[in-house]
Amino acid sequence: TAAGLARVLTERAAAGPSPTAPAGGHRPRVLIGHDARHRSDVFATDIARVLAGAGIEAHLVAGPVPTPVVAFGVVHRGVDAGVVVTASHNPRDDNGVKVYADDGAQIIPPLDAEIAAAMDAVGLVADADLAPPDHELVVPVGADLLDAYVAHTARLVPAGAPRALRVAYTPVHGVGGRVLAEVFAAAGFDPPAVVAEQARPDPDFPGMPFPNPEEPGVLDAVLSLGAEVSADLVVANDPDADRLAVAVPDPAGGFRVLTGDEAGCLLAEHRLAAGSGPDRLVVNSIVSSRRLARIAEHHGVHHARTLTGFKWIVRPALAHPEWRFVLGYEEALGYAVADVPRDKDGIAAAVAVAQMVAEGLADGWSLLDLLDTLDRRHGVHLTGQRSVRFEGDDADAVMAGAVADLRRDPPAAVAGVTVRTVTDLGAGTGDLPPADVLVYELEQGRHLVVRPSGTEPKLKIYGEVVVPVTDTPAEARERARGMLDELLDGADALVAERAARSGGATP
Repeated sequence: TAAGLARVLTERAAAGPSPTAPAGGHRPRVLIGHDARHRSDVFATDIARVLAGAGIEAHLVAGPVPTPVVAFGVVHRGVDAGVVVTASHNPRDDNGVKVYADDGAQIIPPLDAEIAAAMDAVGLVADADLAPPDHELVVPVGADLLDAYVAHTARLVPAGAPRALRVAYTPVHGVGGRVLAEVFAAAGFDPPAVVAEQARPDPDFPGMPFPNPEEPGVLDAVLSLGAEVSADLVVANDPDADRLAVAVPDPAGGFRVLTGDEAGCLLAEHRLAAGSGPDRLVVNSIVSSRRLARIAEHHGVHHARTLTGFKWIVRPALAHPEWRFVLGYEEALGYAVADVPRDKDGIAAAVAVAQMVAEGLADGWSLLDLLDTLDRRHGVHLTGQRSVRFEGDDADAVMAGAVADLRRDPPAAVAGVTVRTVTDLGAGTGDLPPADVLVYELEQGRHLVVRPSGTEPKLKIYGEVVVPVTDTPAEARERARGMLDELLDGADALVAERAARSGGATP
């Protein structure tokens, strides 16, 4: 990846010098950071050595840092690209890289294809082409970057806003703990209570095969701590701190863990209600709740839907600099609450949620009260996901056959509910680029989105139902739960049928 990136940056610099470049031409600069996984520091240093050996300034962040800090740094330092060595919330044996373009957003076509092609052309890098770690083009990045990020993120809390609340937190053995504590302090919040055994980075993630806050059991320790300290808010980052899980006290006892859609819509409602003007923008993905569009309509602001992933979610804001970006989110616990960084940021999201909870405590309402208000205004929007995994040597072929069959012969109904329209994003549509995604609009305010995982032989199915509140929000949610389960069960059965029809075993 580093060699491919080096070739692309060098070729681009040669093709068009920057207007601000010195007389000798523009030397590309790349910001490099890493998480605390096994060998992440070694990989980051190797990337810096490859880039420096190719004549590129490699700005190497000292020590492990959250991914959002590097994403912020790309814009803050005005570099040509950014690289983070991380596997986010994947299992402990995984690792990888995340690449940012000079605009601070993750790379998209055609740049990603250019880098991939350059990787193939370059091949393995010879030892002779590696610069030594102390080469003059390997530029150490110290505390100034983190200090700038902390100050920038703390400014999310308005002057004079309430700040009194008790927070329980876990970084899930990742790199978010120290930075979140510094941001909370700079923003004027009391220090959160932290799960002691999960406070320090540990690349083995003890007791967590999947260190993902969405996985069962990952939040158990912090929820227990929340009960112990009578927390008003419970939050958890994933290991590279770009995602955030949120839980709040439940009047029925214990804590209610919010879905990504619930937290995203609550943040949008709170932030839009606190401001004014039609030139504001909120964004979410096609697999996230459509309630955000209703909230945007209610406040008279712009709403955009994108493909899955923050490399797409930030694009409408970049395409419309005349609009003020308020929020972007996806259902998988990812939130962008500022125009920079141009990626999901679990630390900034924690600050924004804390400010919202503190304001509610001061004014006598809770996040669950606000959720009830949204349910009464827009109807209960309940979302859910299923994954259908294909096994065996022919798993990829069977999955592809099932998807092809769905394209060829769209279902007339799912779970007994009539399908009104089918949208195939394979050729792109409207503002959305081509993607291997099928969208089904059903009667009674239901819809389904089906897409392959992209990394394993697994089809992901996303469903949403909308139920008006005619009695109480709780009763409407109960009805919605039954409807959503039926819809997803029907989608599971549909995929199994199409897999069998295409010649494969039932998944």
